Amino acid sequence: MRRSHLAIVSIGLAWAVTTTATHAQTTTSYDELAKSETAANAENGKRVAPQKTIGNPTDEVSPTMQAMIGAPYPPHFNADPKTPAEWKELIDRRAKLAISGIPAMKEKLGVKVEETKIAGVHCFIVTPNKMPSDNRRRLLVHVHGGGYVFGPGEAALPEAIMMAGFGGFKVISVDYRMPPDFPYPAAMDDAMAVWKALTKTNDHRRMAIFGTSTGGAMTLAMVLRAKDEKLPRPAAIAPGTPWADIDKIGDSYADNEWVDNVLVTWDGWLGRAAKLYANGTDLKTPYISPIYGDFKGFPPTILTSGTRDLFLSNTVRTHRKLRRAGVIADLNVYEGQSHAQYQFNVDAPETKEAFTDIAKFFDKYLEE
Repeated sequence: MRRSHLAIVSIGLAWAVTTTATHAQTTTSYDELAKSETAANAENGKRVAPQKTIGNPTDEVSPTMQAMIGAPYPPHFNADPKTPAEWKELIDRRAKLAISGIPAMKEKLGVKVEETKIAGVHCFIVTPNKMPSDNRRRLLVHVHGGGYVFGPGEAALPEAIMMAGFGGFKVISVDYRMPPDFPYPAAMDDAMAVWKALTKTNDHRRMAIFGTSTGGAMTLAMVLRAKDEKLPRPAAIAPGTPWADIDKIGDSYADNEWVDNVLVTWDGWLGRAAKLYANGTDLKTPYISPIYGDFKGFPPTILTSGTRDLFLSNTVRTHRKLRRAGVIADLNVYEGQSHAQYQFNVDAPETKEAFTDIAKFFDKYLEE
């Protein structure tokens, strides 16, 4: 059988690809290509696809989102820190970039941010300047993304600010401990300590948990732990493109590799962060990879992803498992988007749409 070609994807640049395989493809007729692909895929097993270039989607995709979809890979996608000091340098460098945009985002979306400690854990209270009366007794708990390593301090805030601004909810954002100093289970312990404390002073029927990527996985894992520890459960959750299986398992880990221009590949910094976080713990542990947990009794759930998302399979597998467990579960998948791009730019129509959909979902399932 012919070996699979390495996919080369054009990310909005006029890259000149001059490999022999590409040249052969441009001079091969469709009939010849169909014949060769039929022969290459004649056996049951791995699929073999021809080398291809993928342009930006245009239909139903805003120009702002197209610009993000077409951007080059992030410079850190293949970062390989060897020591705790090297990890911290990378983490701090990325945090400074995120924090630099916070003041403008707060101003644009009309929110205020206060620091606090809850159960000894550093947190932020994000409050919209205008809050619908129905939301005054409601509370959202936010666990940020970042591969369990990125997003310390204020760098964790953009998603919480968007949810507060677009949705009109008060949000508690948990600044949980992370590697390299604090591997698993520190992040989950912090998030659960905050959840447990908040449910003592707030009605869990008016509370939701949300987060994206790592935060999506933690959202799911928090419900698993709440079940196991017999704690109150949230009335609804929104795990965006959750890292539900932290290992390289799932169709889109291969299908969208080198196509997703955010995560790019599990074999870059992402997989290295997974191993750093797990710190020797089995990657199939449900509190690390919640897809292996029991979803029975989960609250209504809304999931969000994109067609180029490396975690699309994580999201789809989670959705199907929730539905099979009898859980109400909505799934929004955006055309052309790579990992979590629905929250990268507050000016993109898709960003407002995504957070508005989540807000409407919470409004439906949280008591007033």
